[in-house]
Amino acid sequence: MTTGEGTIRLRPPRNAPARRAVGWWRARWLLLTAPPVVVLGLLGAFIAPARFWLLTAAAPLGVAGLLCTVLFPLWWYRTHRWEVTDEAVYVSTGVFLREWRIAPMSRIQTVDTVRGPLEQVFGLATVTVTTASAKGAVQIEGLAHEAAAELAERLTRITQGTPGDAT
Repeated sequence: MTTGEGTIRLRPPRNAPARRAVGWWRARWLLLTAPPVVVLGLLGAFIAPARFWLLTAAAPLGVAGLLCTVLFPLWWYRTHRWEVTDEAVYVSTGVFLREWRIAPMSRIQTVDTVRGPLEQVFGLATVTVTTASAKGAVQIEGLAHEAAAELAERLTRITQGTPGDAT
């Protein structure tokens, strides 16, 4: 992403998600893991013959859910990065399987901003940059909704001024 003497050297993208994204990711984990634990716990409380098995299933699921809720969002915050230059959109994601996505401005077809219900609660948004790539759209998650709107506007301005047919 930096140039020097006609060569391009990749470096990690500079921008992190908004700090509030950690809370959003935690809420998503809780919404994923809490319902099965609650259902198993309630069934265990009311069905005496199966109580041992139901509570035995609920306990490790609850512990695993809590660990994931606490640890993964912090880890993701440390590894998810994004950056937009006049030439391309760069996104780096993943914990175990690191993925770098680069979308050249000349290939961008659409720029969308999405705010799901949970993102709205946390004041966040996701910017989706769609290209002609078979791999699919590039997503920048966990942005403050004001920053996402500004980014979408900036990307629109840059792509309008970039030559190419986005194919």
